[in-house]
Amino acid sequence: MENIITIQVEDRDGQVNPLELPTDINLSLMEILKASEYDILATCGGMALCATCHVEILHGAESLPAASDQELDMLDTLPDADDASRLACQLRLTNDNDGLQVKIKGTLQ
Repeated sequence: MENIITIQVEDRDGQVNPLELPTDINLSLMEILKASEYDILATCGGMALCATCHVEILHGAESLPAASDQELDMLDTLPDADDASRLACQLRLTNDNDGLQVKIKGTLQ
C-alpha cells in the first residue's frame, strides 16, 4: 500500500519488533508508540517539555526533519542524549521514513 510504512522499534529490554503504520493519520511517533502499547510516559502530552519520549534513531535519521530549537534544548537536559537522540513527540512520519529504526530510551518516572 502507498501510505503504509514499516519501522523497527527496540524496547528497553532489547526486543526489536516491526511496526506497520499508515502515514496519513497525522500522529506523532510518540502517539503511535503509545497506541501500540509501548511503555512511554509522555508526561507533557507531546509539547517537548519533559523528554520522557526520548528515542535513539538507529537507522533513517537522514529522512527525518531537523530538530527544532525547543527539542534540542530539552534533549540537552538528558545525560544519555547524543546526536542520534530525538523526542518521539516531535516526529511525524511520512512515506520517506519506511525502514526507520528507533530505540526507546525515555524514562519511566
